[in-house]
This record gives sequence, structure tokens and C-alpha cells, in this order.
Amino acid sequence: MENKKLKAEKEINVRFSEVDSMNIVWHGSYALYFEDAREAFGAKYGLGYLDIFGNGYYAPLVDLRFEYKKPLIYGHKARIEITYRNTPAAKIIFDYEIFDTEDNSLIATGYSIQVFMDKQYRLLWTNPEFYERWKEKNGLQ
Repeated sequence: MENKKLKAEKEINVRFSEVDSMNIVWHGSYALYFEDAREAFGAKYGLGYLDIFGNGYYAPLVDLRFEYKKPLIYGHKARIEITYRNTPAAKIIFDYEIFDTEDNSLIATGYSIQVFMDKQYRLLWTNPEFYERWKEKNGLQ
């Protein structure tokens, strides 16, 4: 496995519907921000949900973690950076960092883990062939 880094970014504007009564981004909104970053990554590298589904598989989340560093407030702009973490396991792992675009301060970090299931909802213990090809194409093997 090489140490090649595949990264993508997504900028967001904090909307009123994403904050709580303290005007701070509600914790559940971070899951949506990470989802937006995964979609941006998928569009950039050809590993989106429809790409996975089109190859006969699902990739459900099995672990999603956040660590908050600084509040994100209504009306602020943020940048989400997503980095693919290469592993030989039959998983897709992403690391996330969210930055305030005004001062580039770190707002939150986290990671997600997805596994592969076939269309009969059976867990795969080895990487699907299309995913191995994707990794090879992107210099990850």
C-alpha cells in the first residue's frame, strides 16, 4: 500500500435549519456535512454511491465519529476536507476536517467507515473487484 493521498473539499454556508437554539450548528448537522464531503469525493474520483450501486453493491456506514474543536455559528462559511484512508480491508474509510473559512481555524474532525454488501444485503469480507480496480487506477495498490 502506498501513502498516496486522495482528497476533496466542499464549502458550506451554515443555514438556519442547521443550528440549535444557541445559534450553534446542531450536532446532527455534522453527519450531513460529512455526507456532502463524501459526495464531493465520489464526484471527483468516481466512487460515488451510484458508482458503487451500479457495480452491484451497497456501502452502508457502520461507524461515524466527530470531535468538536470550536463552535460553528449560523451564517458562517466552512470548508470540509475529506481524505481517503487506504486499507486492505473491505472497507471505505474517510477522515474529515472542517475549517472556518474566515480564519482557517479547525472546527471539527472525524472519520467514517463504510463496508460493502451485495444486493442481497450480505456483508463482503473481501474487496469487490470494481473497488480493487478503482484502487489500482488511483495508485493505491
